[in-house]
This record gives sequence, C-alpha cells and structure tokens, in this order.
Amino acid sequence: MNQEKDIPVYMFTGMLESGKTAFLRDTLEGGEFEDGNKSLFILCEEGEIELSEKLLKRNKMSTVVVEDKEDITEEFLKNLEKEYNPDRVVIENNGMWIPQEIIDEFPENWMLVQCINLIDGSTFESYLQNMGSFVMEQVKPADLVVFNRVTDNEVRGGYRRRIKALNRKAQILYEDEKGNLDDAYVESLPFDTDKPVIELEDDDFGLWYMDAMDHPEKYKGKTMKFRALIYRDKNFPEDKLVPGRFAMTCCAADVQFIGFVCHAPNASEFAQKDWAYIEAEARFEYCKDYKGKGIVLYAKEPLKRAEAGEQLVYFT
Repeated sequence: MNQEKDIPVYMFTGMLESGKTAFLRDTLEGGEFEDGNKSLFILCEEGEIELSEKLLKRNKMSTVVVEDKEDITEEFLKNLEKEYNPDRVVIENNGMWIPQEIIDEFPENWMLVQCINLIDGSTFESYLQNMGSFVMEQVKPADLVVFNRVTDNEVRGGYRRRIKALNRKAQILYEDEKGNLDDAYVESLPFDTDKPVIELEDDDFGLWYMDAMDHPEKYKGKTMKFRALIYRDKNFPEDKLVPGRFAMTCCAADVQFIGFVCHAPNASEFAQKDWAYIEAEARFEYCKDYKGKGIVLYAKEPLKRAEAGEQLVYFT
C-alpha cells in the first residue's frame, strides 16, 4: 500500500474585495512558487482581478473553480488530489465563507503551512461594527495579516491591537497605496518605555497589555504602576492574583478579561472584582498559567485598595 504524500496548503482569506487576488498575483510574479513543483489552485471567489493564463502556466498551476461551499468536502478534495497529483495546494477562499470550515474538510495528509488574511483598511472599521464575529473568524487561522489601502498612520496602531486581541500569533504588515509592503511604521505609545518606572493612565492599560505581549523584553525589570480590577480564583495561592481589565476585542459579544499574573504579599485580602493600585516589578519568566514565558508582576509592597474605575478597556 502506497503512503499518501503530505500536501502543503497555502490559504488566502479575507472579506469581499479585500485584495486577495492582487496579493496572490504579486506573490506569483515574485517567483515564490517557481520551484518546478506542481500547484493546484482552488479558486472560491472570482473578483475583478484575474490571474493570467501565462502567469498560472509559469507557476505550473492548475485551476479549479468552486462556486458552492457545500461542494468542498474531504471526498471532493481527495478526488482533486488524485486527478491533479499536486505538490502543493493554493486556496483563495470566498470572502463569505468561514476559513476554519474549509480547513476542517482537509484530507489528513493536507497540511496548512500558511494562512494569509487580507484586509481592506478603508472598510475594516465598518465590517467590525456590522459583522464583528465574522471578521474574527477570518482572522483566527491567519499566520499573517496584511492591511492594504491604509493611508493614515494614526489608525494603524489601533488596527494592529484589534488583530492581536483576536490572534496573538499573527504577524501584521501594511501595504502602501501602490501595493508595496510598508515596514517603516513604528507605533508611538502614550507612556515612556525607557523610564525605570512606568505609570499608566487608566486608558493606557489595553495599549500596555498588547505591547507587553508583543515585546515583553521592553518591560523586563521595569516598575509598573497602574489601577486595576482584580481577578482571584479560589484555588490561587495566598500571594497570587491577576490585575487587569475586561476588553472588547471585536464586538460586544466578545469580551474577555486580560491581565498578567501578579504576586503580592497581601493578595488573599482581595476578592473578585475588587480594585487595587499595583506597584510591581515586571519580570519575563516561565509561568504555568501561560504555558510558557510571559510577563509576571512582583509587588514591591502590599497592594492598596483603589476606587472603582471603568471595567472595560479598548485597544485603540
């Protein structure tokens, strides 16, 4: 019995008119797949831009158009593999289909090696307001999120934080007006990370949390001061709690508590949803709650109670 060969799958996702075909065209023109291997291109959405026959031939790509999502089953994909015998599969997903539902139909030997989500920056906010949960489904499996048509640097930081709240592992890039990747953007923060003591305003907690998730090394050894809502599980040891806030990642139905583990000598004096002033050293170390390394806070003195503040923070 012959063992089935592993098939790498490259998936391009995004809402309607988000620039998927243009990005794939640029990828092919850049020679990314010109290695002599055969590709099966599964096209699930035909937009205004089409890939030329010359370009497809140069990349040894055979195209199969799928118009009905219900047609994509494991049996259907296996039959395509038998018919075309590809070395890899490239899928341009339909903007109204949930990517994970397509991924769930992959045969066992099909491996998703890269998922790229394209986002039209000019319509992103509107989609979040009207179809927030659907946008989240588009972003979830992505390794790379590419924003295009974003001309205002001021909104980039907010967009990045919204994506990171949905998918922490995703790399985020921006394309300029000509379709060229723009990696010159550096986000400014409303607090000085070069200072040994960093005091956060209430509105800054969400910004700090996301930046500390991305760049924990910036805060290693720094003293953090902020007001926070307390989460404390009944099974926590006496010196442990989690100061943080509730955050809305994409829509009102998607609210979660965010924060970092903190060790304090009087942690047991605080109950769920109490408020406290935190003054603690940030360390970057292994924590079993994170299942890996991350920011862990160590209070320098007993925590003080604080007046209640706004429980919900945003990433903008």
